[in-house]
Amino acid sequence: MTTNTKGEGLVTILPTCGRLAAAAALVLTLALPTGAMAQKQVPITIVINQSPWFAGFAKLVEAYEKETGNKVTLDVNPFAGAAEKQRNSVRSKEGIFDLLPMNSAYLAEFYHGGFMTPLNEIDPAFKLDPQVIGYDDTAWWDEAKKANSAKTGKLYGVPINGNVPILYYREDLYKERGLKVPATWDELLANAKALHNPPQIYGMVVRAARSASDISYDWMPYLHSYNGSVFRDEKSGDFTVVLNSAEGKAALDRYIEIAKSVAPPNPGSFGQAQVIQQLLTGKAAHAMNVIAAWSQMDDPSRSAVVDKINVAVAPRAPNGQHAPTLGHFIGGIPKNIPMERKKAALAFLAWFQTYDNQVKYAEFGSPPVRKDVLESPMSKERKFRFMKALLDSAPYARMMHTIPEGAQINAVLELRLNQAVIGEQTPASALNLAAAEIRAIVDKGGYKTGRLPDLK
Repeated sequence: MTTNTKGEGLVTILPTCGRLAAAAALVLTLALPTGAMAQKQVPITIVINQSPWFAGFAKLVEAYEKETGNKVTLDVNPFAGAAEKQRNSVRSKEGIFDLLPMNSAYLAEFYHGGFMTPLNEIDPAFKLDPQVIGYDDTAWWDEAKKANSAKTGKLYGVPINGNVPILYYREDLYKERGLKVPATWDELLANAKALHNPPQIYGMVVRAARSASDISYDWMPYLHSYNGSVFRDEKSGDFTVVLNSAEGKAALDRYIEIAKSVAPPNPGSFGQAQVIQQLLTGKAAHAMNVIAAWSQMDDPSRSAVVDKINVAVAPRAPNGQHAPTLGHFIGGIPKNIPMERKKAALAFLAWFQTYDNQVKYAEFGSPPVRKDVLESPMSKERKFRFMKALLDSAPYARMMHTIPEGAQINAVLELRLNQAVIGEQTPASALNLAAAEIRAIVDKGGYKTGRLPDLK
């Protein structure tokens, strides 16, 4: 394998053109299979983003190649670059990429656009293993209802990564102070204040930067746990904007209180990478971050807090329930590639979802997507202590949005929420502006919509 000097981990880089000629030269190095362990498949190319869980995925791809003799090329990009390549490929006469790990932020675009192949059109006998977590039914799509439904939809993919935000906390400091793991945001704030000792350590680091999806993703578990939402009832087709509700304001008020009282200076400048860095350097007593970042916490080459951090389910409002937001990836196969490449991509997914290979995935540092692996004896080992929080989070995980306009909605939320944190807008005015702008987006899209009166 070659190394991408612009990111972390081992990758094979695919050029933007000349796929058939270049793939032969750039495929990952293979070990021949020792027997007839799998049917021989044509080479496939996976376009993927350089995320915290990528290194484990790359190692699993190596294991697949060594076991089966089948070739895989990984085209690795920054998050936005991977999404753009996927969008362009599915709209071409013949797609360049054979397997698309689609993030929840733009998954709806591919379903609504009709770009993906139902997996049973490739192999009528293929099934998602019942132990693979469903992640709000997002591997299924009901074209008639325009909704994710395992009951009425067709299977379009296999979860590649089950990213949800969880609460990272300094377990060593909790033991020293006799603190209890918080169930609510109120309890979290109290614990954060007890451990806040700037500049040595900050009680809580928030991910409040404006980007493609930083503060909107960080804040969504607050909104949903306070019984708020962006729309009144997406699944039934009611896109009345209710973001600027009393529940929405309570969620934003609490988020800003945490950001101002126990976070580092300039919290509106902290994105995911900065939050992870604060954890790794021992500057954060708490942070909400994706489970995919876990593998770095106990890595002595990166972390100053090896064996000092633990994780728990995202807190909730006193009268609400836990509501971690899905930031996961579904591996889907596009329509516009030849059937032999579709079969090869499905062969990889079938191999990927098995118990033994998900155990390997965990050992390589990526969160597994099977419930039985998260419940297995390995979950009791200290180095896999993240598994309980991930398992406990799965039943509560929710999508941010389920329509193709999600990227536009995120852009609005990123701007207005960030303005509220840095003081350019009051919480009420930020929510009012966001609600008006989101209503205009869905109104233009032809959805049944409206919005609440402005907050005072």
